Parts: sequence; C-alpha cells; structure tokens
Amino acid sequence: MDMRVTDLSIARGGVPLLEGVSFALVPGQALILRGPNGSGKTTLLRTLAGLQPALAGTLTFDSESVAYGAHADGLKAQMTVAENLTFWAAVHGGADIAPALAAFDLQALRDRLAGALSAGQKRRLGLARLMVTGRALWLLDEPTVSLDAGSVALFAAAVRRHLAGGGMAVIATHIDLGLPEAAVLDLGPLKAALPQADDFDGAFL
Repeated sequence: MDMRVTDLSIARGGVPLLEGVSFALVPGQALILRGPNGSGKTTLLRTLAGLQPALAGTLTFDSESVAYGAHADGLKAQMTVAENLTFWAAVHGGADIAPALAAFDLQALRDRLAGALSAGQKRRLGLARLMVTGRALWLLDEPTVSLDAGSVALFAAAVRRHLAGGGMAVIATHIDLGLPEAAVLDLGPLKAALPQADDFDGAFL
C-alpha cells in the first residue's frame, strides 16, 4: 500500500493554513513534518487521519490502514496498562500485547492503573497502543512530548521496526529521532496566503 498526497490545501477554523502539500510514501518509508508552532502540522495530520475535510487536493491511501496518535493519550484511567493494551488489541483483531509492553519498557507497570502513571509513562503506553493496532500507517503528532531521552530512543526503535516490517509513518516533531532515512517536509514554504478583506467591515467577518 502506497500513500500519495497531491496538491492538498487545508484550513483551521475556516482560515486557510497550507496549500500545495504533495508527497508520496511507499512501505518502509517515513516523513518528518517540520515547521514552527501554528504552521499547520496538527491540522495536516488530522486531515490525513480523516478527522476533518481538505479544502482541495487528493489523498490516495487506504483509510483503514491509519493509526493516529494525537496529543491526548486516549487511555482508560481505571484500567491497568495491560488492560488498556488488551482492549485496543481486541478492537483491532487481538494482537499479542507482549511485544508492545517490551518495546516501551512497560512490563513492570503492566498491572498499574493508567491513571496512576506519570506523564512520561502515560505517553509510552499511548505509543505502545500503535503496535497492537496492526495498522500500517502511523500518523503521529509530537509523539515525544513528556518522554525522557531513554524513552525517545525506545520510540525511535519502535518506529524503525515498524518501517522494517513494511509500515509507514508521518511524524510531526521538533527533535531528531535518529531516522536518517526519513524524508523531511518543511511546511513553512507551503503557508497559504490569507484572504484579503474587501473592505474595513470585511476584516471582522
């Protein structure tokens, strides 16, 4: 399954953000999204994930292959680490949770309630969910927030294994994940021109 994005234009709150976004990925490839805060990284990922419509352009990939990791970890606070992963594994076909626990160093925490985890531990558990979905395309929005250096290395290793297995990833991040094979898309030059108000009153519409 390839992924192709052609001449995509997106908006946030009705205000155009990006235009002319084009890129292509094949299995085993990753794309890193760069750009300052407010440049449209989150909105682009939400559009790719099918959570909001594009203004223009075409998206060519299997929407059922997508696993989206947003800022929120999406955890069930009253369930344990293992129960959270088992729940999501069951939703997506019943994958073994052991590899995900090991990949993110969660074995010792498997019986702890998610609500009792630290911010970094919650983030690791949220990222571990990606591995039990069985989805080929990971869309990740600042996935390393709250992670220490060791946990960032665990995440980068998980991404490399995902790519080696024929997966793909689009990742918005400001840090170097040590993925030299990943392409980089700078969103700065793709910033959309703001519409011009026809008159003074129009500036407030």
